[in-house]
Amino acid sequence: MTTTTPPVGKQHTKGRGVFGNAGLYIAVGVAALLFLIPFYLIFRNALSTDPEITGENWKLLPSFQWGNISELFDDPTVEFGRSMVNSLVVAVSTTLGTLLVCSLAGYGLARIPYKHANKVFYAVLATLMVPTAVTFVPSFVLVSSLGWVDTYRGLIIPGLFSGFTCFLFRQYFLGFPKELEEAARVDGLGYWGAYWRIVVPNSLNFFAAIATITFISAWNSFLWPLVMGQDPSSWTVQIALSSFMTNQTVNFHLIFMAAAISILPLVFVFLFLQRWLVQGIAQTGIKG
Repeated sequence: MTTTTPPVGKQHTKGRGVFGNAGLYIAVGVAALLFLIPFYLIFRNALSTDPEITGENWKLLPSFQWGNISELFDDPTVEFGRSMVNSLVVAVSTTLGTLLVCSLAGYGLARIPYKHANKVFYAVLATLMVPTAVTFVPSFVLVSSLGWVDTYRGLIIPGLFSGFTCFLFRQYFLGFPKELEEAARVDGLGYWGAYWRIVVPNSLNFFAAIATITFISAWNSFLWPLVMGQDPSSWTVQIALSSFMTNQTVNFHLIFMAAAISILPLVFVFLFLQRWLVQGIAQTGIKG
């Protein structure tokens, strides 16, 4: 029985491939570790006392002060539970509204023939060049004149339209197969029917990607909720989080506990939509 020995060149190539993969795994592992360090510090400090956080004898593991959770939600000065509900309502409503408004606008600009479509599109792009600080005061005056201060309407409605999101939807719909829509029109569907029954079901990956980005942005929003939420009962979680740091005192363990709890919804949303997020971003044509 004879055995064949692979050529020397192939042996060297295989060896380089093994070492290359090992190096890649090590690099990815180190990057993942560096990425997880801030999360570890947040949860470690959230379950510690203030002296353990600021003291010289720093320990790797916390003393697991689970009472910090009840102290956070029982704090009479900050309605943290109510702020979590407010943030959830605002983030979910903003996400759903943005998907509807911007996708319809993008689909109309991409598919509905209209002689001024390009002018409207350029006007939408022009809004991206206007700094937020320029429109902040007029937006507040308008919302205040409508009596929407300290209401969900004031927190949600001004943020439903995004020029950049509309641009992304238009670019995506330009690349959507027209054959599917033409087949829908043969079956008697109009633009709305083709959009709702053909385009949306076949674009869920892209919608999920936009939904994830919009939800994270709405959840982390600070300046507009700070101005609109003048009553503590209308605070979002980011405003409640900042209230634990004042000129007189800083409650470190409550700050970290509030931060740990406030990022949990974002982690769950990202983990749940991660697969669709990656595929959706790939479909936008955005290159890293």
